[in-house]
Amino acid sequence: MTAGKLGTLVAVAVLAAGTALADEAQVAVAANFAGPMKQLAGRFSQATTHKLLVSVGSTGKFYAQISNGAPFDVFLSADDETPLRMEQQKLTIAGTRFTYAIGKLALWSPTAGLVDANGDVLKKASFKRLALANPKLAPYGAAAQQTLEKLGVWSALQGKLVLGENIAQTLQFVSSGNVEFGFVAFSQIQDSGRPPAGSHWLVPQALYDPIRQDAVLLARGGANPAARAFLDFLRNPAARELIRSSGYGLP
Repeated sequence: MTAGKLGTLVAVAVLAAGTALADEAQVAVAANFAGPMKQLAGRFSQATTHKLLVSVGSTGKFYAQISNGAPFDVFLSADDETPLRMEQQKLTIAGTRFTYAIGKLALWSPTAGLVDANGDVLKKASFKRLALANPKLAPYGAAAQQTLEKLGVWSALQGKLVLGENIAQTLQFVSSGNVEFGFVAFSQIQDSGRPPAGSHWLVPQALYDPIRQDAVLLARGGANPAARAFLDFLRNPAARELIRSSGYGLP
């Protein structure tokens, strides 16, 4: 056998071994984290050759789907209560749950000057509609409700509320102009550290419970190397810096 043919066989063998080591994982991701997740998935695949199949939606709907056997390996929630409940129900691998990000709530409009720096616009009767994610399905919606309750305007605004199925749909309502402004995840309007377009109010933490977003390995993913590797990847300094620069706090 010539040296050239031997080199070709070695290259093919290495390529085959690399392919054999690559796995894929199904990841359910809360809608607020869709942007950072896209970047993280790309970096993860480049670093490991593993592939992530990402589904984006509301935390509440994912909980219902996973409880009914949906084939996900990893869950990145928008809260910490849902993964804890899933852990108690034996839907996850014990000891794998951790906080990957701390969410920030913002009131936002694409129109400059509409939302003031203190959120006082919520106490005025001049606007027609206000968007927020469904508090029963989305943690950011629950945080928005808590904010309105502490401001004393929740009851008065019932006729003006437009509920999105998740925070991504809520952003769409506002960005399309169909609703004047709405409560969104600060990360959705953050642009690489630059001030968001339009006008916004970064809601003080004192007005809502901390949005601790937990990741967890689901029971189906216990034997999946790609799923375990991705959770490890989320903890590395580069991933944490990407999360921080996307508008989240870090635990």
